[in-house]
Amino acid sequence: MIFIPVFSAIGLGLFFLIADGLCSGAVKKSYKRLETYHHKEIQLGSVNVSYIDRGKGEAVLSIHGICGGYDQGFDTAGPLARAYRVIAPSRFGYLGSGMPGDSGPGEQAKVFAELLDALDIDKAWLLAASAGGTVAIRFALDYPDRVKGLILYSTAAPLAEKPKNYAKYVGPPAFLCTNYGMWLASLFFKQTMSIKRETIYTMLPISDRRDGIINDASVTNPDMARNFDEYPIEDIQVPVIVFQAKNDKMAKYKSIVKSLHRFKDHTFIVFDTGGHMLDGRGREIDEGLSAFFSRADE
Repeated sequence: MIFIPVFSAIGLGLFFLIADGLCSGAVKKSYKRLETYHHKEIQLGSVNVSYIDRGKGEAVLSIHGICGGYDQGFDTAGPLARAYRVIAPSRFGYLGSGMPGDSGPGEQAKVFAELLDALDIDKAWLLAASAGGTVAIRFALDYPDRVKGLILYSTAAPLAEKPKNYAKYVGPPAFLCTNYGMWLASLFFKQTMSIKRETIYTMLPISDRRDGIINDASVTNPDMARNFDEYPIEDIQVPVIVFQAKNDKMAKYKSIVKSLHRFKDHTFIVFDTGGHMLDGRGREIDEGLSAFFSRADE
């Protein structure tokens, strides 16, 4: 019997050793992958912003979710680049974008407005995924004349009513926000977050996104609850389209349904499956967006 714990310890040690090697290899590949995006950088006040500017036509400002960056933002809006000009910036603390002293959604929206100014863009469609939804909603409230419409993919929902209490940290714990920590956590992505384990390859390097992840968890994600009165969702005048899967374990379907009535003009497209990443729903999303754009341009 004494050999059982010995062999277990050896097996566990080998597992972590192999995992470390696989993680290191994946991180190296992730840096090479990022080189293919050919991002740009701009200084806006005291903050450096990394972004992608690709395509022609009306502008779509793509606001990425947690563990993202300009790469996630562009990939989310990628198909739109065939007919639109996609602007995909890294939010605060992600992939080359700085972290100002005030890192809340309001300041992020302000910097994005300055980015549109610098690119000579008067109005844009806002496309937001996951945690990016809070920033997109903040932008629509603060700069209504600069928004053509709001597109929300599996985003955090505004609350239906002012909460008595709320979670002050909503995201992965800081100790997991490392390349190796998130690599190990990816073994449980499907069970805990309804996303495929392979998604980790689009999240690496976590080391270059860590500040943004922790800022989202502690500042961005709780903001609509913490500052409920500062989010008068009913004041949003532009059309809104929401895409949501019922089996999403991160942006909860029931929460979305409860708060939808606060959007004055909204279209709700719901799927039974697809998870947080809306996997396998590309065709339905394209059809929904086509109808949304056409109706908004009438």
